[in-house]
Amino acid sequence: MNLSIFAMRLVAALICGILIGLERQLRQRSAGLTTNSLVSVGACIFILISETVIANAVADGGLVNNDNLRVLAQIVTGIGFLGAGVILRDGFTIHGLNSAATLWCSAAVGSLCGYGLWLEAVVAVSVILFINWILKFIEHYLENHQKDNPYADPYEKKDKEKK
Repeated sequence: MNLSIFAMRLVAALICGILIGLERQLRQRSAGLTTNSLVSVGACIFILISETVIANAVADGGLVNNDNLRVLAQIVTGIGFLGAGVILRDGFTIHGLNSAATLWCSAAVGSLCGYGLWLEAVVAVSVILFINWILKFIEHYLENHQKDNPYADPYEKKDKEKK
């Protein structure tokens, strides 16, 4: 797969994750803008890895080594469990969702590097850093300016007032 197709698919996943995350952010849910964007991008990276590995094997005239793809599948699952250990609940507040999603994306980038997809890894890291720096800034801005948010869940507001 050429790099421009890889980047376009990754940006499409980013935009979709932003849209879903923005809706969650406006409703003041714990998994907001950055978490949804990271999960969308991470899932896209894992799919792009498997597609690229298969395409490269076919282009070389060889057979696809399914063992590599099985290892990739186990990485996705295993990192999910690792990320669950990072998530903490403190009353009505949940901490660590973004860190868990970032760990998952880091596993995807590590998988790209493991397959020798260096340029794709650079593109993926750029998107992940954009999410964690720029979208996190937007997320904090929205959190601090949502006093009269018509999309916010009225029950969640009451829960926060109890604290």
